[in-house]
Amino acid sequence: MKTKSFLLLTIILVMALTACGGGETAVADTASAQTGELSLAETVDVQTVAGIMNRDDVVLIDVREQSEYDESHIPGVALIPLGELAQRVDEIPTDKTVIVTCRSGNRSGQATDFLRQNGFDNVHNMDGGILAWQQAGLDVEQ
Repeated sequence: MKTKSFLLLTIILVMALTACGGGETAVADTASAQTGELSLAETVDVQTVAGIMNRDDVVLIDVREQSEYDESHIPGVALIPLGELAQRVDEIPTDKTVIVTCRSGNRSGQATDFLRQNGFDNVHNMDGGILAWQQAGLDVEQ
């Protein structure tokens, strides 16, 4: 009986430690992502974008209008308004990870879908847009 109790307690302890270590795994994954090829979901959160945006193989594109961009934008993001995307698609690199953002994630979702339909296979929508970025306390330029 003591052996079963000990075994059960050990299993619970291991599970608790594994669950608590989840944050450390995420940090390790981010660190390894800095040196290797990225593997991202179709929609990425602002923390993920903030962690990879300065990589040479990542490009951020803001599809809002010029006036919205002028109010505040993510540092280093390129502006290609959604209404101009079809005419300016040749400005978007096909050999890099492309992350598209807007105000809330709606227009960038449309842009991401458009780009995927037009041959881009490494394009991702930033969930929540600049609103989520600012809510997370991340830097913006004006």
